[in-house]
Amino acid sequence: RNAGFSSSDPGRLFLPTIMDPVYGYQVTNVEASMSSPSSLLHWTRRMIEIRKQNKAFGLGTYTELPSSNPAVLAFLREYQDDLVLCVHNFSRFAQPTELDLRSYDGRHPVELIGGVRFPAIGELPYLLTLAGHGFYWFRLRRAVTPSIAARS
Repeated sequence: RNAGFSSSDPGRLFLPTIMDPVYGYQVTNVEASMSSPSSLLHWTRRMIEIRKQNKAFGLGTYTELPSSNPAVLAFLREYQDDLVLCVHNFSRFAQPTELDLRSYDGRHPVELIGGVRFPAIGELPYLLTLAGHGFYWFRLRRAVTPSIAARS
């Protein structure tokens, strides 16, 4: 009754429940979202988990980076040894951008959602292409140098 939100008479509700066959509560509900790994519920929970794992999001400094493309916003969040690079495309179309990341030379961007390691940052501008309304969140990791014992 009333999608489980009210035991009131349906005629006395402020707004009626959505009865649409595609977006109605019979199809779009928490139970259905829980059983679908690609649901908005699972995506939102994953984003919250990533944010909690990276203290830079909530406690870090905010430094906006110049982007070669005005449709792309790039910024750094830094807290202690946690350095996160965020790049967001505000266009509905795919967009390229070049970022000046020379001060982070040698670090490897590791994408936070999938854990994919991107090529190391060097002296040249760092080129990224983002899907329409796409974004990247990267942790900038220092390059691991092999120990002397491992070389011999």
